[in-house]
Amino acid sequence: MQIRLAAPLIFDSIVDGPGLRTVVFTQGCKRHCPGCHNPETHDLLGGKLYDVEEIKGQIVAAKMQQGITLSGGEPFLQAAACCELAKAAHAKGMNVWAFSGFRHEELAAGTPEQQALLKEVDVLVDGPFMIEQRSLDLMFKGSRNQRTLKLENGKIVGQLKDTL
Repeated sequence: MQIRLAAPLIFDSIVDGPGLRTVVFTQGCKRHCPGCHNPETHDLLGGKLYDVEEIKGQIVAAKMQQGITLSGGEPFLQAAACCELAKAAHAKGMNVWAFSGFRHEELAAGTPEQQALLKEVDVLVDGPFMIEQRSLDLMFKGSRNQRTLKLENGKIVGQLKDTL
């Protein structure tokens, strides 16, 4: 199985979730939100294809990482591959965050692959970026319409504090 990424993995991130994190920037997004932080990730055929086993190996070999963050682009457009990465992270005792332009409700009713990935995500930041609701006072997200949801087995069990 392959995954299309915008860039190689980013290690030791402190801005894409709590603690030291490995960030997977998936390539491809159909939303094209005005003011998007990662517009270079929109092209569905951009970036580079990687073997999922290679990326899993990098995640497992990384030192001192508390979690992985699936970002993009839109990780849920490559849900099967991202699910494999999330499983590898969990097997190593890491937590999994995902950023998605989809709302949780859309993903929960989405494809079987999207539903499977949702079950592997511990925290979901959901909803499209909306420039008119942009705020620099939010932790780990860009606009007030987005939610930071704590999940268990794909279901919402809480919402995390989102202001500094």
